[in-house]
Amino acid sequence: MSAASPPIPGKRRAWLLAIRPPTLPAAVAPVLAGTGIAAVDGDFEAGRFFLAMIGAIFIQIVVNFANDLSDFRRGADTPDRLGPPRAVAQGWLSQREMTIGIALATAAALIVGIVLTLIVGWPILLIGAASLVAAVTYTGGPLPYGYRGLGDAICFLFFGFVAVMGAGYVQIETLTWELAAASVPVGCLVTAILVVNNLRDIHTDTATNKRTLAVLIGEHATRIQYALLMIAAFGSISAFISVGLLPSYCYLAWIGLPPGLWMLRDIINGRSGVDLNAMLKRTAQLHLLVGAMIGLGGVLGTL
Repeated sequence: MSAASPPIPGKRRAWLLAIRPPTLPAAVAPVLAGTGIAAVDGDFEAGRFFLAMIGAIFIQIVVNFANDLSDFRRGADTPDRLGPPRAVAQGWLSQREMTIGIALATAAALIVGIVLTLIVGWPILLIGAASLVAAVTYTGGPLPYGYRGLGDAICFLFFGFVAVMGAGYVQIETLTWELAAASVPVGCLVTAILVVNNLRDIHTDTATNKRTLAVLIGEHATRIQYALLMIAAFGSISAFISVGLLPSYCYLAWIGLPPGLWMLRDIINGRSGVDLNAMLKRTAQLHLLVGAMIGLGGVLGTL
């Protein structure tokens, strides 16, 4: 049975809901991690840091807006959807309004990218442009990769490797193995956020022919995938510290292990449906915590 329609918000509230503030840590955590690890090899540039943060947040907003519009157009946002209501599907914002929102958020991200390019160099523009293309084509365009089981891999690539290494490059204008190492746990946990989302929606996505990886491999394997990502996130921190790619202070990120194990237990024990909305938010909070602690570990490693 479909859920009752949520109350109609005003325009400002509708835009705020469309931005999806609980998802923004997915943009913040990689910048914190990359900037902190880069501090080991160079000075901290506050202006560059804030520009990178603002640019990353606008790219995440583009992802959210484009997903809202594209899923509506493809019929994926049905009344049976268990996740938070979507602005276009609920009629809070028109397709035209959301298209304008996508254009404005994209323009803002590009402006930040151009400023950073003038400061740092052309690789930042390339990274930003590729990230924006990935944001729009997740569920949009003629071949949306989110509908073909590739969302998890692209999420790991762009919100893990690309985001962390891009944030580090902004600071030190080079790429290092240390930045690559830091991107692994960050990428694992941001992908875990998507896994929870797709696990929750597995039945409605199947009904609307949205072929996420969760739909392709099934519910049991998706729960195992979440477990493997959680284990890999914390295990990789230890592994990279042991070989000297991350400062030992990055063990601070292990303060996220107890809540991570608690969430892992609930996923393995079969938590499902709307209960996964809370799990989604907690996984995002864990991702932010771990990213911040990796960044702090990098800063402390300079002392």
